[in-house]
Amino acid sequence: MRSTASRTIRALPTLLRIGVAETVAYRAEFIVWMLTSTMPLINLAFWSAVARDGAFQGYDTPQLTAYFLGALIVRNLTGNWVAWQLSEEIRTGVLSMRLLRPLHPIVAYASSQSAALPFRSLIALPIAVILLVSAGGGAITHDPAQLALLLPSLLLAWLITFALMFALGCLSFWITQTFGIVTFYFGLWSLFSGYMMPMDMMTSKFPIVGYLAKWMPFYSMLGAPIELMTKHLTTGKMLEIVGIQAGWTVVCIFVALRAWSAGVRRFEAVGG
Repeated sequence: MRSTASRTIRALPTLLRIGVAETVAYRAEFIVWMLTSTMPLINLAFWSAVARDGAFQGYDTPQLTAYFLGALIVRNLTGNWVAWQLSEEIRTGVLSMRLLRPLHPIVAYASSQSAALPFRSLIALPIAVILLVSAGGGAITHDPAQLALLLPSLLLAWLITFALMFALGCLSFWITQTFGIVTFYFGLWSLFSGYMMPMDMMTSKFPIVGYLAKWMPFYSMLGAPIELMTKHLTTGKMLEIVGIQAGWTVVCIFVALRAWSAGVRRFEAVGG
């Protein structure tokens, strides 16, 4: 166990360099992915029009601006496409090469996905931060405790997202085409994560649905970090948010590893 851990740590710099090289090599696909993550700007325009004559469901224009630009930041820092990558490598047989390496493939995939974060940050974050500070800065928290918890919250959100997407990618061990399932998952995520609207709006109209949504993994992947970024929370509420995220992180990683363990037994490389 100790040798495996040390081998993994020594391999991480190389894996990250490979991930950076892949991002640069496939920059067209990367830019397309970046463009598909700008939905919060469209949502901002829509909900700002709704709230033009006054606050709507407790949100005025500065609060909506802060929320959806926060969504843009969180989405770019936590999103990944490992489900598509894993599905393609299973389908083509490329996965067989990863199985020959002395590291668990989930480590290599995680390194590859995280290596793209600096590039996404360079493109999306300066624009979002400038707009956030200039237009919605009054709605951003200045509480040091919340700001201190924001980074762990973003890390947990990334881990949940990665683990769930990895588990979805593992479905390719049983199903030839998983894109329909991933699309359905993305629809649920968009609705219950706070991506399309602040969850408080849904809670005000559908209290039970909104309450349950905050305990789902989807909200921990996006809405929770946004809440830490844009709301003024009590210590208990902050700990509850991060605690729920930590719980879902453990559950989702367990599910991902179980899905991999069960699926890889069925793997037969037929591509090349």
